[in-house]
Amino acid sequence: MALTCNATNSLKKALRVIQHRGQESAGIAVFDGQIRSVRGMGLVHEVLCGREFDSLSGTTGIGHVRYSTTGTSSAENCQPIVVTTSAGELALGHNGDIVNADKIRAKLQSEGWAFLTTTDSEIIVRILANELTQTTDAVRAIKNTMRILDGAYSLVIMIGGRVFGVRDPLGFRPLCMGKVPNGFAIASESAVFDIMHGEFIRDVAPGEIVEITSEGYTSSKVPCPMHSAHCMFEWVYFARPDSIIDGKEVYRLRKNIGRKLAEEQPVNADVVVAVPDSGRGHALGFSEASGIKYEEGFMKNRYVERTFILPEQNKRDEGVLLKLNPIRSTVSGKRVVIVDDSIVRGTTMRRIVEMVRRAGAKEVHVRIGCPPVRAPCYYGIDMKTREQFAATNRTVEEISRMITADSLGYTSIKGLVEALEMPEGDLCVACLMGLYPTNVPGEKMRFQQTLETHL
Repeated sequence: MALTCNATNSLKKALRVIQHRGQESAGIAVFDGQIRSVRGMGLVHEVLCGREFDSLSGTTGIGHVRYSTTGTSSAENCQPIVVTTSAGELALGHNGDIVNADKIRAKLQSEGWAFLTTTDSEIIVRILANELTQTTDAVRAIKNTMRILDGAYSLVIMIGGRVFGVRDPLGFRPLCMGKVPNGFAIASESAVFDIMHGEFIRDVAPGEIVEITSEGYTSSKVPCPMHSAHCMFEWVYFARPDSIIDGKEVYRLRKNIGRKLAEEQPVNADVVVAVPDSGRGHALGFSEASGIKYEEGFMKNRYVERTFILPEQNKRDEGVLLKLNPIRSTVSGKRVVIVDDSIVRGTTMRRIVEMVRRAGAKEVHVRIGCPPVRAPCYYGIDMKTREQFAATNRTVEEISRMITADSLGYTSIKGLVEALEMPEGDLCVACLMGLYPTNVPGEKMRFQQTLETHL
């Protein structure tokens, strides 16, 4: 998140809007003649409070909420990262994963560089700081840094009082621009601008560098591949349903997926229920297309974090029990269809099915908007090893037995691509097919085979 206006309280408000993108730590850095920051472990309202936060002021700033995918969930890895260089002060927030981070780190360490964190984000800061000592042109320094990086990165950068947004050449993770009262802003999701009484302008394009000021913005680009690699999981699960990402409203596409799911995986049942909140759009689309009535089947505890992005399995398991409770009148004595966005590890869905059975359901059928996850993500979603996936070496029937459902059905990859209304070559579906948009050691690259051969 980046802002050019009265930044401190606006950043806090904006970060609360995108709290769902990271729950482990939060922080902001603002410029008032120098860069000052507050960051720490916890949710936004827990970190950005008290005397230290109240003392901050500035007309420009950046903010970050962290979901750890590279590097441990620890205080030293909180962002924004702030450093002092011979070229001045620099702050950076990063969403995504750098695929060649280990290779870069090893090279720099062999040259005598020291690192204070275990994040790939610090590598970006170090490279950019070095580039800024070679040129006074900040945009050129950012472009030179981008040439070294391989992978997923949406960045907000503050160089002195100048604020930039940067999106990698394949556009894995979202980034967009908006007009807010008294200034302009860059954020991961457009919902930020709605809630701040602003206006969504457009997505930052893959490979684009945008500098925002109080008066507007300027743009430049690096060369990009012919195809992008927008993460399908943003629409399936990660983003808020009221956000627009790469020109597509998330809620509408989730309903599209649900309709396609009902077409491909029909079931005889009495009621459709969603696993809230990300499963709701999928379930409504399924209900509309199937003609099976939709009802609220779970009470959700709003004070429990998103379980998928919690860093440890035991915390995810405990979170499910705290977060959801079945509504008995909806499910008791009925054939129930539970619709959710995805199954990754399978442990969460097993617990949910067991809850619904205990609440008196006669049958429990599960329908999933995302096709089976079979391959690791190297671009910013915490799905790192094949061993953890429910779909590894299991058929759909075997997964169904594992989660104790009466039946299980997934949307096909072809159906998902159609529902997302994007050219198949512009989506990253590597976690579904094992074909990657960048050169990942030990993995196959996409376009070595056509997508159709895997549908």
